[in-house]
Amino acid sequence: MAENTRLLKGRSTSTESKINDSKLYLAVFSAILGNFNFGYSLVYPSSVLPQLQGPDVDPRLRMGKEEAAWFGSIYTLGAAAGGLGAMLLNDLIGRKLSIMASGVPSTIGYLLMGGASDIWMLLLGRFLTGVAGGMTAGSIPVYISEISHKKVRGAMGSCPQITSVTGALALYALGLVLRWRWLAVAGGFPALLMVVLLVFMPSSPRRLVKLGREQQAEKALRWLRGEHYDTQGEINDIQHSINTQAKVTWSQLATPVYYRPILISVVMRFLQQMTGITPILVFMEPIFAKSNVSLPARFDAAIVGAFRLFAVAVAAILMDRAGRKALLYTSSLLMILSSLTLTINSHITPCPPGPAPLNLTISHDAIASTLEASQQTSAGLIPLISTIVFILGYALGWGPITWLLMSEVLPLVARGVASGLCVAVSWLTAFALTQAFVHLVEDHSLFVPYLCFTVVCVFCLLFTAVCVPETRGHSLEEIENYFRTGGTFTITRSPSTEQT
Repeated sequence: MAENTRLLKGRSTSTESKINDSKLYLAVFSAILGNFNFGYSLVYPSSVLPQLQGPDVDPRLRMGKEEAAWFGSIYTLGAAAGGLGAMLLNDLIGRKLSIMASGVPSTIGYLLMGGASDIWMLLLGRFLTGVAGGMTAGSIPVYISEISHKKVRGAMGSCPQITSVTGALALYALGLVLRWRWLAVAGGFPALLMVVLLVFMPSSPRRLVKLGREQQAEKALRWLRGEHYDTQGEINDIQHSINTQAKVTWSQLATPVYYRPILISVVMRFLQQMTGITPILVFMEPIFAKSNVSLPARFDAAIVGAFRLFAVAVAAILMDRAGRKALLYTSSLLMILSSLTLTINSHITPCPPGPAPLNLTISHDAIASTLEASQQTSAGLIPLISTIVFILGYALGWGPITWLLMSEVLPLVARGVASGLCVAVSWLTAFALTQAFVHLVEDHSLFVPYLCFTVVCVFCLLFTAVCVPETRGHSLEEIENYFRTGGTFTITRSPSTEQT
């Protein structure tokens, strides 16, 4: 008679207690240096555009509205191309080598931007760093999920987002003291360090088992879990998952076990971008300059970056305690409230005024002007505080959890291809939105894009309630069984299968 068991339940507690995660942390750190580079390169225009639009820049490099729009958005085209590349490379050469390959376009891109003598070099450099970002975004979450065990997968799965945010904060901070060429030089070092460290890291055990290299997979697991860890149980679990799968065909894609997790992942990446996070991060300093904020724009960006890092760290702590869906609900509500506040504020607040004419009439007018200036200073904090809350909400849920769920719910047989597809959809959406954002702000001020972002955040809340499963505490095989059976995480295995 069939026996209902959790796939990993057969392992003894004493065996699990012998896991040593120190080398796992080293492998994760080596990989997520690519995410640091991704976060740094994504927001590069925020600190650089004000310098390239200044009066003292080389005329060959000076950017107008159209050039600035392309400088901000062409990165996302490169990321889409990199996502498609990851879609092929993940299954062709493996997750680890795909991550290492991203170091090539990253290094060339930074060299082009650091030594640019014309705008085309800046645009090409941005495109190439975008290619590297797309490759890492499509490969690193999958690699981390496949080398991690379920007790730490939530925390490890949030590491790509944490390091991406750290990279963005590093750019904002360095932008306070460095010129744009030196910012490009500094951006090249993390990718080089990533490639060097990954040379000494193991490949994904799941991929090795899939290729029939069980001895190498056992060696990789022992390296990742510690010398005293019994690898055979985990090898058997991985092998069972692979044995129950065949090569996916187009007709099989119409079955829930395949189309539901892929559709959930794709829609989540689409909604993630439609919240407006990319144009807000890329054009943060120009946005604050248009929002009549009382503090200098470059300091506002650094402040927001610091709060964003804090929120992602909190999400990493809560992810395996509060659950994925609870954080997504909280994230959506915070983003709705903050984007609605930004919408209302941008509608009732005029554009920053030019220099006020001298008024030397009577003291009563001077007092009135002082009171008005005080009110404007207080009102000038509303866009900053609302943006901080928006970023906090995003970083608490829709930022890291979207990445984590993509690596958890995608079926193993199609994980490499599907993750690349998700990244490509995400960045093509980001490109269209970033281009549209520049023109919407120019024609209708910040009111229209903020209103659109508010509506999207409402859809994010509804989608979480209806479509997203809670994956906390479940193995990858159990999550896959959830979609295969239509809602059951418990795996049914026969006694003969248990003995093998």
